[in-house]
Parts: sequence; C-alpha cells; structure tokens
Amino acid sequence: MKKIYLPEIILFFLISTSLFAQSTNFGEIRGKVLDSQGKSPLGFATVSVFDATSAEKKLVNGGITSEDGTFSLNLPQGAFAVLVEFMGYRAFELSELRINRDNRNVDLGSIEMEADTENLDEVVVQGEKTMMELSLDKRIFNVGKDLANAGGTASDILMNLPSITVDPEGGVSLRGSSNVRILVDGKPSGLVSFKGSSGLQQLPASMIETVEVITNPSARYEAEGMAGVINIVLKKENNQGFNASLEGITGNPHNFGMAANLNYRRKNINWFVNYGVAYRRVPREGTIRQEVSNADTSFYSYQTTRGTVNGLNNNIRAGLDYFFSEKSVLTGSYLWRRSDARRLTNIRYDDYTREGGSLDSYTLRTQDEDEKEPNSEFNLTYKRSFDENGHVLSAAVTYLDYWENSDQVYTQDAFFPDGTAIPGGSLLQTSINDEFDRQWLLQLDYTQPIGSEGSFETGIRSSIRNMENDFIVNERTESGAMEPLPGLDDIFLYDENIHAAYAILGNKSNKLSYQGGLRLEYTDVKTTLVRSNEVNPRDYVNLFPSAHFTYNISPDDAMQLSYSRRIRRPVYNDLSPFMTFSDARNFFAGNPDLNPEYTDAFEFGHIKYMNHGSLFSTVYYRNTKDKIERIRRVDEDGNSTTFPENLIGEQSMGFEFTTDYYPVDWWKLDANFNFFYARVDGSNILDTYTADTYSWFTRLTSRFTLNNGLDLQLRGNYEGRRRVAQGVQKAITYLDISASKDILNGRGTLILNVMDVFNSRRNRYIFEGPGFLTVGDILPRKRQINLTLNYRIKQSKAQSKPTILGEE
Repeated sequence: MKKIYLPEIILFFLISTSLFAQSTNFGEIRGKVLDSQGKSPLGFATVSVFDATSAEKKLVNGGITSEDGTFSLNLPQGAFAVLVEFMGYRAFELSELRINRDNRNVDLGSIEMEADTENLDEVVVQGEKTMMELSLDKRIFNVGKDLANAGGTASDILMNLPSITVDPEGGVSLRGSSNVRILVDGKPSGLVSFKGSSGLQQLPASMIETVEVITNPSARYEAEGMAGVINIVLKKENNQGFNASLEGITGNPHNFGMAANLNYRRKNINWFVNYGVAYRRVPREGTIRQEVSNADTSFYSYQTTRGTVNGLNNNIRAGLDYFFSEKSVLTGSYLWRRSDARRLTNIRYDDYTREGGSLDSYTLRTQDEDEKEPNSEFNLTYKRSFDENGHVLSAAVTYLDYWENSDQVYTQDAFFPDGTAIPGGSLLQTSINDEFDRQWLLQLDYTQPIGSEGSFETGIRSSIRNMENDFIVNERTESGAMEPLPGLDDIFLYDENIHAAYAILGNKSNKLSYQGGLRLEYTDVKTTLVRSNEVNPRDYVNLFPSAHFTYNISPDDAMQLSYSRRIRRPVYNDLSPFMTFSDARNFFAGNPDLNPEYTDAFEFGHIKYMNHGSLFSTVYYRNTKDKIERIRRVDEDGNSTTFPENLIGEQSMGFEFTTDYYPVDWWKLDANFNFFYARVDGSNILDTYTADTYSWFTRLTSRFTLNNGLDLQLRGNYEGRRRVAQGVQKAITYLDISASKDILNGRGTLILNVMDVFNSRRNRYIFEGPGFLTVGDILPRKRQINLTLNYRIKQSKAQSKPTILGEE
C-alpha cells in the first residue's frame, strides 16, 4: 500500500516552492471529498497538486479539506496532477488537469473515496503531525506529540504549553493572568466548571487530542475570561471500521492506570468510547514562616506541612455520530467521572515570642478527609450544512450534574517545649461539606456566506446554573458533645442565569481580511445564605465588541490586529463565605460582595513560516478595571484570612515569541518567551497595595530523533519573579526529561518521563501587610517518574487533524 509522507503534508502549510512563488494565482480548483458508502464528508483529507510536466513530481500547492469535505486551491497556468489521501481510504488520483485562459475555474465535483480497512494495518507513517499549528487568533497543540504528557493529567499538559503557566497549586494562567476561560470540546464542562482548573488534575492526558489557545476571542465566544480561552479537545476518531488505542501506566510516586480509546464506524454511524482509570498518590510538603507585631507584642511562628492525597479516578465518555445525510449529522455523548480521594495532612506549628529565640510551645494538627465526586455530562448536537459552502446551522444542548461530598476530621494537640501537653490545648473538629452543581447550556449558531469572500454569523446562548453548598463544622465541647461553630453551619445557594446573543460580519478585500462583532450578555446572579437569611441579588447587561484585521503579506507571512472586551464574573468559589478549615491558622474563603472585573484587550500578531520552522510573535496590552485579587489579613494571634476583593485595576502589556525550528532532520526545537509589565492598583484597600512588576517566563523543548525509533526530549522551564499587590511571588525553575521507543512492529510506543527532575517546582512567596510578614515555600507535588505503554489497533501514531473550535 502507498506510504503516507507526512513531511509533505506539513509543506502544504508552508507552500513556498519556486514555481508557485514565480507565478500569479491564475485559476482555481475546488471539490468535495466524500465517503463512497455513507456519502458523508471526509474532513481534513489531504489534497496535493503536482506539476504534471516535472519528472520529479514537484509539489505546487496543497491543503486539507474543511470539516464539510470541501476544498479550494489557487493555481497558476499549466498542467497538473491531483492526489487526494485520507487515512483508511484508497488514494484518489487525477492524472492530468489543465489551467489556462479557457479553463480557469475547475470544479471536480464530489470525489468519492473507498474505505481500505483490510490493509489499514500496513500503513507506514513516515512522519508525525507537528506539535503546534499556528493561526493568527489561535494556536492548536497536538499534545500526543509531547512525550512529557504520557501518564499525566490535563493539568500536566497545560503546564507544558507555550503562553500557559500552571502554578504549583494547580492554578492556570495565560500570559501572566489567571483570569482565563477553560472549555472542554468548545463548551463549559463539569470537569472544570465547579472546581476550576484544579479539576483538570483528575482528567487523564490520554483522553485529550488537542489543546487550543485563543488569546483574543471574537464575539462568537462567551465573554468570560480576561486573558482568553483555553479549549481542550477530547479524542474521537472517525475512520471507517474498528480502531483503538490502549495505554497502561506505572509510576513513582504511585501512579497506576490504564486508558482505552475505541472507535467503530460503519456507513452513517460512528461510535466512540474513551475510558480511563488511575490511582495516584501525591505527596506534598511545605513551610510557612510568619511574623506578627503591633505596638506592644510580637509573635513568631514556623509552620511545617506534610501530607499525601491518595486518589482513584474513573472517566468514561461515550457517544455516536448519526449521519442523516452528508450534510446533516446528529451527535450525542455522555461523560461520567468519579473521583474518590483520601487526604491526610500533618501540620506542626512552632511558636516563639521573638525571632531566633527559644521555643515557647508547639501544636500538632492532623486532617483526615474522605472525598467523593461523581460528575455526569450529557450533550446533544445537531449540525446542518446547506448547498452553499460555509452556510451552516448548528444547535447544542448540554446538561451538567455534579456532586461532591467531603467528610473531614481534625485533631489538634498543643505541647510545651519539653513535650508536656498543654491543658485545654486539645481539639476535635469535624466538617461535612456537600456541594451540588446543575447546569443547562442551550446554544444556536447560524452562518450565512455573503458574496464570494464574506460571511455573517449570529447566534444565541443561554446558561442556567443552580449550585448548593451545605456545610457545617462541629467542635467537641468539654462535655464531649459535638456542637457547630458560630458562622460555620449554613446552606449557601448560588443561582446564575446568563443569556447572550451575538453577530459577526466579515469580508475580504485582496490581501486584507476583516471581521467585526458584537456580543450582548445579560447576567442574573443571586447568592443566599439560607439559615442566616442573607440574600445578595445582582443583575447587569453588557456589550462586548470585537474586531480582527488580517493582512496576508504572502502565503507564508501574515499580520493581524485585534481587539476584544472581556469580563470576569465572580463565580461560586469567589462568592462562597465558607472557609477552608484544614489549616487552623490560615483560612481561605469567598466574598459575596465581589463585583465583576472588565478588560479591554488589544493584540498585534505576526506569523512567519520558513523552510525549517515557523515564528509567531505578539505584542499585547490589557486594561482591567475592578481587578479581583486575593488579599491576606493576619490578626494579632497569627491567624490569617485570605479572600478575594476588588482592586481599582491593573494595566499590563507584553510581548511574546513562539517558534518551532528544525536545525537538522533529527533535531527539533520549540521555544516560547513571554515578557510582560503590569501595574496593579489596590490603593482603595491600602495605600501601599500598589505594585509595578516586570516579569518573564520561558520554555525551551529540545527533541532528538535517534536511531532505531528512539526519541529523547528535554524541557527547561523558568517563570520569573513577580510582584503582586501584597508582596512577591518568587521565581520557579524546573526541568523535565522524556524518552520514547517504538516497539511491537510500530504498533506500540514505550515512554519514560521524569517530571520536575530536581524537585524545584515550588510555590515561594513573601506577603506583607499591616503588622505581618509571611514567607512561604510549598512543594505541592514531588518529582514524578512515569513509564507508559501505548498500543494501537488500526490507528496510526498520529491521526488526521481534528476539528478546530469555531472554524466552519
């Protein structure tokens, strides 16, 4: 069977051959690629056009079909041969095609391709798709190419991507801002909607196909997320017949799991199932040094924390695509996830009356928590494509159902320096926390082409969300009875309704493409503390304009200018007044009085494709009002409370470079560098809560393809020191090493990776405020070593390009 040379496919995006460069675009060929049996469109099939007069079969132009199977290519005058290829199908060849004055526009009509399932095992893939695909408003990362992701989680994947940083506690930031919207398959998901980015630590990396980073979204996307949108695309194949991939994982500290991605397609029905199960043991440690002083006294404490989280995570996603016709498809899917965790934490507090003095007393506190998190998600999507290319109607309904139960026991004992128990220094506390989240999402989108190059898009969206948090903290009294602590026995309700409509008009004139959009969003939020009868309703209407201008200097060189207005609404975790209680001296809670923050974002970008790589560069500016930031306060006893507040605002600007470069065939470099300046103004809270900060982060990945199918990958990461309103977040440096080897006649891949080789990925900070100084050094996750075996059944090592979010 004919071999597929993927380096040629990459050249389709980098077309710069001398024949094409020396000729003007004279004519055009177009067509539509279909499955011969079900007549369904084959999206992302490769179309190659060669010079028919050249003995060397010289590539002239090429590309991939859109999701509806259509393609259009410009050509100079001449004689050409056309080759259409798609994984699992017999290639289609047209030996001679002429473009001249009498035959400038050629419509090839429907190209029907026959499935070749019997010989699929024999396909030899000579290359792999690139890890990063660039467009001016979006970058698509093919995460399966990155060896460091094997055996990890979605959080690990994001940590390895350009522009994105994941702090040691799991918080995700995009270009230095933590206000980023995270979607799964283009929509909110129970995987991240309730617990935020920390929920990504429970999603196996093996279930993820690509990650899309959209730094300045258009009005098509919901306005949430100041820094932009991160969309995680889960795996779903659509090859004819049966194909699958299986994965087994073992690691140290304990990381044992397996995953399966199964797909079966016959005629007009495509079934898919993804399943993953993992058991992980995550040890953590850290120290906090704190000084508290006032006019009369000083108090010093040194806190050490050690703990483990033992978690068992199950994820299953199943669904089907039903093709009523080649232009009408209905997709239904169901996702179920359950996480069971046991969290054990031991904290020691050493107390002193002066720094460097003798120990006055110490306290030991233990947290024992059992946590259960079942999560369900139902999705139904219908898409109708009309005869005119780009004329599309789509509708989607999603229902999310989430529940979490946390049952915690805290024991605490205080001692004199000689180990004698302090009378009355023992505590026994329990906490029961039940959380519920139910959400409906309804969306309708319509796109109508205008003229030869223009289009009009419009749509409506509604989100209806109801959340409940029933919490209580009990403490044992002297009589032995358990009684609720004041203010820690209540039911918190969060009701959110967001309704939106948008319109986008775009067109193209010669080398200039332009698009303008406007989004209207109505927000109705109400929080309620049931027992204390505290009700806080909010409702507001906002307009969110967007504009994008693209100028194509040449087929491999383009620039773009864009603007969008964004919002960050306070969500459940920001508003809930319930305090975390695992640490008896450091409490975290929400603030029911928070207001939303608004951002105006500007960006100027440039993309250049070269013979040995590509370069993406960006300059950006963001102006944020009512910025939300967590503020820490410490009382005279050394107890801190941290909760979010609205600052006056923040102005930030920066520039970023991302490149992939092949010095030689066996060596590939990926580099990302981001420098930014930010001015934070929190003087409405305290005059000293202002900060001017310059910071930068960089990531360099070097991958070597050695003999006998062996790959070696090194990645270095550096995140610079950064000032915040109350102090400094210190720099982070860490190194990852990975290696892979193809085995079992190319059907299997064995991958070894070591994450954070030197245990240097630590959260280190210095916070200062009235009467206190706090210095922290936390290692939430120690060095991880994973060994992964991936086995493929009728799948290539790199499948065809998946659907891109938002592109029709």
